[in-house]
Amino acid sequence: MPFATAHTVALNGALGHLIDVQADVSPGQVGVTVVGRADAALREGQERVRMAVINSDLRWPTTKRTTILLSPADLPKSGTHFDLAIAVAVLAAAEKVEPVSLDRAAFVGELTLSGGLRPAVGVLPMVLAAAERGIRRVFVPEPQEPEARMVPGMEVIGVRSLGQVVAVLNDELLPDAPPVAAASGTQLLGWRGAERLDEVDLADLDGLDEVKYALEVAAVGGHSLLLSGPKGAGKTSVAERIPTILPPLTPEESLELTAVHSLAGTLDPARGMITDPPYSAPHHDASKASIVGGGGGQVRPGEISRTHCGVLFLDEFPLFHADVIDALRQPLESGDITVARREESVTLPARMMLVLAANPCPCGNYSTRVGEDRCECLEPVRRRYRAKVSGPVTDRIDISRHLVPVRGARDDPWRPTETSAEVRERVAAARLRQTERFTDRSWRLNSQIPGARLKDTWPVTRDAQRLVDEACYRGRLTGRGAVRVARLAWSIADLASVRSGADVVPGVDEVALALRLRAGDPLDMRLARLEQAG
Repeated sequence: MPFATAHTVALNGALGHLIDVQADVSPGQVGVTVVGRADAALREGQERVRMAVINSDLRWPTTKRTTILLSPADLPKSGTHFDLAIAVAVLAAAEKVEPVSLDRAAFVGELTLSGGLRPAVGVLPMVLAAAERGIRRVFVPEPQEPEARMVPGMEVIGVRSLGQVVAVLNDELLPDAPPVAAASGTQLLGWRGAERLDEVDLADLDGLDEVKYALEVAAVGGHSLLLSGPKGAGKTSVAERIPTILPPLTPEESLELTAVHSLAGTLDPARGMITDPPYSAPHHDASKASIVGGGGGQVRPGEISRTHCGVLFLDEFPLFHADVIDALRQPLESGDITVARREESVTLPARMMLVLAANPCPCGNYSTRVGEDRCECLEPVRRRYRAKVSGPVTDRIDISRHLVPVRGARDDPWRPTETSAEVRERVAAARLRQTERFTDRSWRLNSQIPGARLKDTWPVTRDAQRLVDEACYRGRLTGRGAVRVARLAWSIADLASVRSGADVVPGVDEVALALRLRAGDPLDMRLARLEQAG
């Protein structure tokens, strides 16, 4: 049979396309032609494939013309994981493999000249895409077999070489082959203290009752947060403890996040699926591509997407590059990020909790307390610095808190301090209420509710809405801010319901607290505790 078809998957960001790799081996001018908008790495693959076939003691059609079509032909394709599918299609067309064995099977893997396999980036999203399109069996490099098995209902065959693939397809005895080398992105270096954040706890923070309450509300609804204050006030310590009060990921969230990390090439298959909310704190000198996504060749997810369903902490926020700051607008508004380039437009998930931290001035010593202002910055310098923490980005921040260094002992040394585990239980219970409320909806948390649905399905009480309208009339809130206050009020109500055991609909008290949380005004902790206690 001079013609055969094998299947593989092409990735366009988080979107997978099933590719038919069609090979035709027929009389004509001897040579190999690859058509179908292949990039340079893929075109080079014809030489890798040819030598892999020969060195696997298989026969390459050296006396015939070989044409390889990657269909659909109008879709740009990149990467080296097409090698295995190309080799299998050519061998099937040359009658070295039974074509019927290729039915509903996909092949993923880069070939070496010796015929061995190398891991590919993005195996999990590839297998997910293949399963959605009717593929029931997939061949992957042996180290990535656990990653591919994360997709339910898929028969996964981990192989070491092209020879083993051919043996499986022809129902022959499996030949020996050396183990597949680990992926080049495998973590090889470890150091003492790398797991430092595993030891932090909310109980470590003293004298920050308002901030702790704000953190709990933010965790309940997945709200963004701005922490301001002079150096030494504890902004970083607060941010590092947010992941400790977040519940484990749901199965759907875990699969989404694991697929993103697979696409980024940062997934360790030996550790299985990611089940804990991620946390990342990139340096303020990070490039736009590292934060948003991009890079040479295929678009890779940035920190915004790699912390999907987790926490992205941007310390010293005003020092980040202006293009990075502006790029935050889209994910804060829509929950995803689109990276557009010349021939490619990629949309990636980005529903993370964004936590920003900023000093009041470049030197970090400015204070409004009498006798404590040691700032050496000129007023124009302070104004320019503060201007970076204002405008369209901060209008998309739900909660603002100003921290001051704690002086002396705790406010109430006799009151027991809650641990992260205790707070996490309340957060998980409040999130369960949202899961039940948003059944069959496209969102999971209060921070993701569309404004129109807030108005017609989950409105606050009439008296509470008057408070919001008055704040808009006085210029304290924009239209976007009014929506975010309503979302905050629902998170406060969910938290109060967990404590009281009764349903709480956002009313005047909840909206009043939400307005203060958003504006950064001092909280009435007595009211907040009453809200929690019911």
